[in-house]
Order: sequence, then structure tokens, then C-alpha cells
Amino acid sequence: MRNAPLGCTEYNRNRPKFTMPPPLDLREFQDKLSTHFRPFQRSYQFWVRAADIYSGYKAFQLRVIFEKDAQKQEAMWERQHEIAADKIYNMCSDLGGFFLKIAQIVGKPDLAPAAWVKRLVTLCDQAPTTPYHVVRVVLEKELGRNVDELFERFDADPIGSASIAQVHRARLKGDKDDVVVKVQHPGTQDLMMTDIRNLQAFALYMQKTDIKFDLYSVTKEMEKQIGYEFDFKREAVAMERIRRFLYENNKKAPVKVPRVIRDMVTRYVIVFFSFLWLAL
Repeated sequence: MRNAPLGCTEYNRNRPKFTMPPPLDLREFQDKLSTHFRPFQRSYQFWVRAADIYSGYKAFQLRVIFEKDAQKQEAMWERQHEIAADKIYNMCSDLGGFFLKIAQIVGKPDLAPAAWVKRLVTLCDQAPTTPYHVVRVVLEKELGRNVDELFERFDADPIGSASIAQVHRARLKGDKDDVVVKVQHPGTQDLMMTDIRNLQAFALYMQKTDIKFDLYSVTKEMEKQIGYEFDFKREAVAMERIRRFLYENNKKAPVKVPRVIRDMVTRYVIVFFSFLWLAL
């Protein structure tokens, strides 16, 4: 058998080896694509529904002027508010997040028609939850350790959930008292900022056409306040200040404030001891 030329052998030895690319995770690709386009989808859904509610009222205003009887006019307005309330309820329920907060704010007797209040007040306890496997990823990323290393027990089902975060009951390793673990819903802040900007644009339009007060400034204040709510480090500092103040000034009738575990606080996670379990 003839030997291969030396130069050819050297070339084959040094030639880079071809490696197959890792298989495409279709589910991960779909999740990333969905996350990327989600703000656009929410904006579209908001404007379609807001336009439907607004145009419904404008068309109704043209009809109601032909009714001369005051009592019948009032009945017609009540019916129109009920129709709008159902649409607002469905929008807030389907979109969730910031719109659940809007429902809580608008659903007050001094701010909205009675039909709106009656319908929207039922939305307060309908915030969606983040699945446990996602919560676990957030905890391990934020706290820098495996959940099983940190906690003796961690309840997968949350005690409660709101528009920004949800809370779980857990017990730290080597401790006998339970703690509350508050975890922010991933991606919620970006979606809320999208929702607020859409609402601000709608408020500017309404100010020019239908309402006489500065609704836009109200939405700007909401944007600032909600931004604070996403910073759990800020929340932890506030809790400690309140706890210290009440301890120093209310010794005769102490008000108990949950004690934050300082080395388990990040912008997205906060862990604290609570007195809730004493009543369970």
C-alpha cells in the first residue's frame, strides 16, 4: 500500500473537524418569538377594544338625544354603561397585568358609573399565577443557589397572586419558622410599561375630544408609582424603616411589620418572616 504524501497527511491532521449544530429547541424558539411580539399583540388588542368601547358611546350619544323623556334617557344610559362594563371587564380580564390595576382603580363609586363598579370589582382576585418551574428559575438566578439548598420546604402553589408578583410559603434550611417568598412575574414590567403608554396616548386623545380634566397627568403619576412597585429592594428598605419607626414609637401598642431577610432581597425577589401563619 502506497503511503500518502506527507503534505496531504499534515493537511488532514490540521483540518478543522465539522460538528453538527445543536438541535433546534422548537418550544424555546416559539417562546422567544412570542415574548418578542407580545407587546405588539397587546397594543393591538387594547386599541381594537378601546375603539369599540369608545365608538359604542359615541353612537349611543347620537341616539339618546332623540329621546325626550328624562327617565327613559336615564334608563338608556344605564343600559349603555352595562354594555360598556362587560367589554371593559373582558378586556381587563383577558389582558391582565396593568389592566387589573386599572380595574381596581376605576371600579370605585366616585370614579365610574355604578354598572362599571359592579362589574369590575369582581376582577380583584383574578390575577394569573406564574408556574412553579418558572418561579424556581427566577429564584435560583436571583439568589444564586439551588432552591433545594436554600429551603427545607417550598410550597409550589402560591398563597396569592397579584398583577406584579406572587407569594409562596416556605421554610429555610435549619430554621423552624416559615417565611414568605415574594417573586415578581417575569416580563411583567415591560408589558405594563407598554400598557401605560397605550393608555397615555388614549388619554391625550380623550382630553382633546371628550373630557375636561388632565387625565394624561394621572397616567404619568401611575407610571411613576408602578415603577416603584417593581423594585423589591426599595420595598425592603421601606418595610425596615416602617418596622423600626413603629417599634420605637408604638411600644405600648406595637404594630408588627414583617422582618426582611436582608441577604435574600433582590430587585425581583424578597423573602421575609411573617406573622400570618400564627392565624392559620
